[in-house]
Amino acid sequence: MNKIMKNTVAVVLLLMTALLVLWDMPAEATIQGLTGTSFTFVAKQDNISTSDGDTILMWGYANGDGNPMQYPGPTLIVNKGDVITITLKNMLPASNNQKVSIVFPGHAVTASGGDAGLLTREAPPDGTTTVTYSFTATNPGTYMYHSGTNMDLQIEMGLVGAIIVRSGRAPQDTLVTPGYDHPLTYYAYDHEGSAYNREYLFLLTEMVPDIHRLVEFGELNKIDTSGYFAKSWFINGRNAMDDMAEPDVPWLPTQPYNCVPMMHPGEKVLARVIGGGRDLHPFHFHGNDVRVIAKDGRLLSSAPGAGPDLAYNDYTVMSVPGQTYDATFQWTGKDLGWDAYGHAAGDALQPYEWAPDHGKPLPVTLPPVSAMVLGELWSGSPFLGATGDLPPGHPALNMAGGYNYMWHSHSEKELTTNNIFPGGMMTMMMIVPWGAPIP
Repeated sequence: MNKIMKNTVAVVLLLMTALLVLWDMPAEATIQGLTGTSFTFVAKQDNISTSDGDTILMWGYANGDGNPMQYPGPTLIVNKGDVITITLKNMLPASNNQKVSIVFPGHAVTASGGDAGLLTREAPPDGTTTVTYSFTATNPGTYMYHSGTNMDLQIEMGLVGAIIVRSGRAPQDTLVTPGYDHPLTYYAYDHEGSAYNREYLFLLTEMVPDIHRLVEFGELNKIDTSGYFAKSWFINGRNAMDDMAEPDVPWLPTQPYNCVPMMHPGEKVLARVIGGGRDLHPFHFHGNDVRVIAKDGRLLSSAPGAGPDLAYNDYTVMSVPGQTYDATFQWTGKDLGWDAYGHAAGDALQPYEWAPDHGKPLPVTLPPVSAMVLGELWSGSPFLGATGDLPPGHPALNMAGGYNYMWHSHSEKELTTNNIFPGGMMTMMMIVPWGAPIP
């Protein structure tokens, strides 16, 4: 077995050991965030925890005075046509002498209050002066916001977040799954080509811990970002495997967001991906290609009303710093060449089963249980929705017989947290059979 294969097996086994306590642990099938049209942000200093056991000093946007800063900042979920107002106050330590601001790429913003800055109005670190930013959420889609002041330092320190603008198209009940509850079909944009059933946010960032140490010790004058080389990578402000814990767990008080994509076969998942840092990230989707339908809050369309006719399929999508993209993912077992459910030829089809493979046997003979090394997510059966024999005492965490596909950065170093493996920028897509609940 070559080195790459060994590493892959190690990752899978470790993930299987750590992961599917999900049958006892609710995940979020929709994106967490703040709704409304008026928001108050306060720039504050605090700490986050990383998966290598470290504690890192951060700056971040807090949701008002009474809450801690969070990494990333609060995700804003607004509606097309809303007039959005964000008021910013700066409570970073005055000794750092850092003014703070927010810019909103993709939106025409007016700003008032505070001090004039290079890109926008800025709040001084006095804890009282406010800056107000206003814009109309004209176009649906996925956007980011970030500091517009000393961006090489302040985005690194955590002043970044996401905005989701909902389309004006009403959801519909379009999935046909007799006897099963299922989610509605939503539309990311005002076109049926942007349909999805479940959505997840992937805000991708990275970090140089040494920069944060210099800030912690008040030595900002020694920071040189020209030789930037990240050593820690995040999805929604957490490293693997912390990103697969519940949202709002008490041991991660400044990292409220998780990332655990889940689906039933045939459902369409929308991945909202944001390049929130300064590095490129080749983000890879196992299980099937994704279809990239939009970038920077605009459908990949040849003409108004044409829908995403310029969309394209890919299995690894390059996340560019400052860019957002929306991609859909669907899994039915298509083209596996065997029946993922283990049906006999006369059995009824499962909802959204790939019919041409119905009844086709698994093309290999599995070894006996005594000859296998079993991860905790192995259900005892290779078939979706099935369970089988497991050794006595084996922890059967995969009670529904689901499939698990790693979604992760395709840059090997980004699967670590400050050189500790596994960690970094990865999570798991979990496909569970119809009838298994998705929280």
